[in-house]
Amino acid sequence: MKIGVLGAGTWGTALARMLSLDGNEIVVWSAIEKEVKELSQKRRHPNLMGMKIPDSITFTSDIAEAASNMDIVVFAVPSVYVRSVAGKAKPYLSRETIIVDVAKGIEFETLKTMTEIIEDELGEGFSLVALSGPTHAEEVAKDLPTTIVASSKNEAAAERVQQVFSNSAMRVYTNSDIRGVELCGALKNIIALAAGISTGLGYGDNAKAAIITRGAAEMARLGIAMGCDASTFYGLAGVGDLIVTCTSIHSRNNHAGFLIGRGHSPERAAEEVGMVVEGMNALAAAMGLSKKYNVEMPIISAVNEIVNNMANPQELVEKLMTREYKNEA
Repeated sequence: MKIGVLGAGTWGTALARMLSLDGNEIVVWSAIEKEVKELSQKRRHPNLMGMKIPDSITFTSDIAEAASNMDIVVFAVPSVYVRSVAGKAKPYLSRETIIVDVAKGIEFETLKTMTEIIEDELGEGFSLVALSGPTHAEEVAKDLPTTIVASSKNEAAAERVQQVFSNSAMRVYTNSDIRGVELCGALKNIIALAAGISTGLGYGDNAKAAIITRGAAEMARLGIAMGCDASTFYGLAGVGDLIVTCTSIHSRNNHAGFLIGRGHSPERAAEEVGMVVEGMNALAAAMGLSKKYNVEMPIISAVNEIVNNMANPQELVEKLMTREYKNEA
């Protein structure tokens, strides 16, 4: 298979390595000339220590080289760049090519998911697959056992991605609820910020368990209101990804939240993490969806107040704990 990967970050590079070792022909694109040169020469990614990039992978700053005549093209750029990159790739993409998105987010202006944005830019007729789940790049780069979900309205496309991306270290499941899968991928990053803030404030495992569990309930409530399948939110793309993002040392959202809980400003926390903190990018859209569908999301709203309105985290925790008594459902 010929596969183009748009984006040379940790996730795009880890997937490129895995797919290359499985015998596929891989071309990775980056808009940053310096990044292309360094990855081509050093065959190492600065944020994936110990992982060697196979010599067979080609790096390029020419998007035509990574998008033309490919069986699969993977969008692995940060969510805020998905629309612009789709526009750049459009002239070179064939409708025979399966488009796989691994970015996680929601566009604030339109409240659209990543595959909806890509379809906006490319037009109808493309097979679009969202690939999402509990998959830290640092572990995939070491061939540690990992599971993920390939979701699409096109069952054949999802099954094709399942076949291509599966191996002894990566098990891929399919799911037809693509909006639900993508919603999970965006919202779990915000809940991970909350979990990190909790730890930074000095709270324990009880609080983290509550954040994960009630965070999953918030995600599911919104998803159901949007017509998604409730079971998606309790599967790999939902609870699975939520657990790993809220607890792992590899989670940039969890780390950023921890720094905020310790007193850093959101801007300083993001700077110290050194990579894109997608949970911060997703907040405005999450609040927009909450309003549009009239769904109460206390944890996500609290994180928004902390990140975007400089609210005091401890005061918000007290408000959350003393809210009106409710049934757990």
